[in-house]
Amino acid sequence: MDVGREFAFEDNNPGAGNGTETDDDDVLDAYSQTVIRVAGSVTPHVAAIEMVSTRRNGRVRVGSGSAVVFTVDGYLLTNAHVVAGTESGRAVFADGKQSDVQLVGADLLSDLAVVRGLGRTPPPAVLGNAEFLRVGQLVIAVGNPLGLSGSVTAGVVSGLGRSIPVRAGEHRRVIEDVIQTDAALNPGNSGGALADTKGRIVGINTAVAGLGLGLAVPINRTTQRIISSLLKDGRVHRAYLGLVSTPIPLDASAVVRTGQKEGLRVVEVIAGSPAELSGLQPGDVVLQAQGRAVSSAESLQKLLFEEAIGQPFPLTVLREGKLVGLVAVPSEMG
Repeated sequence: MDVGREFAFEDNNPGAGNGTETDDDDVLDAYSQTVIRVAGSVTPHVAAIEMVSTRRNGRVRVGSGSAVVFTVDGYLLTNAHVVAGTESGRAVFADGKQSDVQLVGADLLSDLAVVRGLGRTPPPAVLGNAEFLRVGQLVIAVGNPLGLSGSVTAGVVSGLGRSIPVRAGEHRRVIEDVIQTDAALNPGNSGGALADTKGRIVGINTAVAGLGLGLAVPINRTTQRIISSLLKDGRVHRAYLGLVSTPIPLDASAVVRTGQKEGLRVVEVIAGSPAELSGLQPGDVVLQAQGRAVSSAESLQKLLFEEAIGQPFPLTVLREGKLVGLVAVPSEMG
């Protein structure tokens, strides 16, 4: 991405193990060494942040969580729900150093936000590419909740390409294309780093209260575009459909009929959304959008940027064994 700022991005496959067999003690030791090494390399780049905003009625809005330095000039990634309703605050790093921070922009649909460090910050973490993640792969979650410097948990990727409905106050939204892990998270870890075994940041953790799941927003080509927009404009103009989906393989007959191996099964349609108005129903399998094959939440999300707002958005779905054509008109994500 070219937004006049520099941050490191490695787009290489982490690869598989060497296939050698070891006894249980050696496996445990190798696992421990990996977690320790990654935690040591990632923790310096992760801050605890506390955001505040004073309202006209005198009430103070406070949000807290973690954030990850990702540019050389002190910009940090965190969750949109951590900074919601706030304007500024402070970041505290693992070495005890602090910096005032200012909100740059937030995107509720991806649950990503950017804040800028106004003082000196550590060098940036290296961003990886979640497109290379595989279910079962080891990942390490690093947060920095206030008072709990360097909180580290480890687990495996247990799901990819999910879209999860959550509540933010009185509003309902869907976080698209999340990584699901069994690494334990708490609200203070929101905005922290999910790293692969090479210490590359492949996701931004989002600890959504009540779900009981370890979730992370992936770092990939789509989120790079979101981050670029936040850096440039402070917001992302997004088209909104309003569906909850999960990728599924198609059965043999559907593969023969459609030429596709995968689709997006609709789990839920948000009431009053463009998806509902188009006639989309739970149980439908979305095969194409705007004439392009879709097989993951990310492949659909790539088509839902500013240029799609208010425009006809053709969908081809598989419903009870029949191909059905629908047309949605995406609204702008508020």
